[in-house]
Amino acid sequence: MEAQFRNVPDGLWEQIAPLIPARRKNTLRGRPPVPDREVLAGIVYRLRTGCQWKALPREFGSGSTCHRRFKEWCAAGVFTKVFSKLLKFYDRRRAIQWTWSSLDSATVKAPKGGTSRAPTRPTARKVASNATF
Repeated sequence: MEAQFRNVPDGLWEQIAPLIPARRKNTLRGRPPVPDREVLAGIVYRLRTGCQWKALPREFGSGSTCHRRFKEWCAAGVFTKVFSKLLKFYDRRRAIQWTWSSLDSATVKAPKGGTSRAPTRPTARKVASNATF
């Protein structure tokens, strides 16, 4: 993977760091916590490559740590705040053309062909031919 996805540039980190919730200081024994900047780089790497969390390179800390913080930050709305802040920054810098927009999508074939129909439930009660009432 390209080196640009292995770290978070200083200017970007300065904008994002205040939006990340502070963690409690770990007073228990154990490993020292992985810095948030390294975890963010791991999350970006994982999202860019599509690799599994457990397959993240060790330079980002463990995949479990990155995944746990990703879930915590999603629950705290960090990525929504980051998106909003960076969109406003870009708009000030480059003046986004808000009068038009574009949507991109991809359509892929179902892995198993998608030819069989799913069974459907009957909508009315079926009366058996041998009913005795």
